[in-house]
Amino acid sequence: MKTTSPAFKQQPSSQKFVQSGFTLLEMVIVLGIIAMIMGGAIFTMQKISDSGALTVVGGDFSSIENALQAYKTNAGNYPSEQQNLEALVTKPTTAPRPRRWIQIMNEVPKDPWDNTYVYKFPGSKDRSRPELISLGKDGLADTEDDISSQE
Repeated sequence: MKTTSPAFKQQPSSQKFVQSGFTLLEMVIVLGIIAMIMGGAIFTMQKISDSGALTVVGGDFSSIENALQAYKTNAGNYPSEQQNLEALVTKPTTAPRPRRWIQIMNEVPKDPWDNTYVYKFPGSKDRSRPELISLGKDGLADTEDDISSQE
């Protein structure tokens, strides 16, 4: 009597092999779902980034205003608009010349969008204090995304 081992048993010819795996359609659907999740995550991260940028602007306003107050204490007045914030870094050569001058900052910071802060003295709301303005994400003056230190 001839016996065959179970591993080499012949399959009946009526039984078909079933292949397993993913079809192209299934792969496209999965990739589409992943793309939608990634798009949502990127959108959310953009909002977080904008919030962080506003925090940086607020911190810059505080530090520049403190530096301007120190300048006024030494010089007797705030820098003119012509002297600008550079008066905190280099001694002004135009009027009004400071009585005493010391370098208060190594460099004037730029806003998170790499724009220079706009300096106005007197300010638009409080005329006794300087006003700092960030041009915002678009970098254009007098648009809705501008941020003022006097708002």
